[in-house]
Amino acid sequence: MSSTLSPMHNDHQSNDASASKRHQYQDLITIFDRLFADSFNTRLIKGTDEPVYLPAGHGAHYAQVVFAHGFYASALHEIAHWCLAGDKRREKEDYGYWYCPDGRNAQQQAEFEKVEVKPQAIEWAFCLAAGKSFQVSTDNLNGAEPDREGFRDKVQQQLKDYLLYGFPPRAQQFIDGLKEFYQTDPIPSKSCPVDLHVV
Repeated sequence: MSSTLSPMHNDHQSNDASASKRHQYQDLITIFDRLFADSFNTRLIKGTDEPVYLPAGHGAHYAQVVFAHGFYASALHEIAHWCLAGDKRREKEDYGYWYCPDGRNAQQQAEFEKVEVKPQAIEWAFCLAAGKSFQVSTDNLNGAEPDREGFRDKVQQQLKDYLLYGFPPRAQQFIDGLKEFYQTDPIPSKSCPVDLHVV
């Protein structure tokens, strides 16, 4: 694996075609593998269906962070979860967590959002480092109506905390890798951007 990456300079074009061309999932695989394939025996893998984390021995001699359908945002989200998982969690399929799918009731949605605040804050930082827009996701289209604004505020506050006090080490490594590749401006350390779209 090459230790150098070809930077993509920010051309400030705002149309979707330009953004899509600029942000390719293959680049995330290259960055992730350069940083973590050897040091953590973990690879980023394009999946065909639902995202999943598979420890080494589940179909490969390396651990796999599998993201859905080649979606760039899915890759960033799954990497964020991996960056938060400790050693023991990374020995278990999907880190040993049970996922409650779309269609959650109000209590289940509250639990879902509680565990999603940190990974979505890290995902937001990844987007900043890649020069890409970010959207929080409450991921419950067929269940109880979520408090989107309240959830957004929690994610934003967590991002501010990370910016002030530091990210988990692997998250910081990936942020640095994204910034090197995309040649983006430094992420502000004492403030948080407010151009957040809620889904």
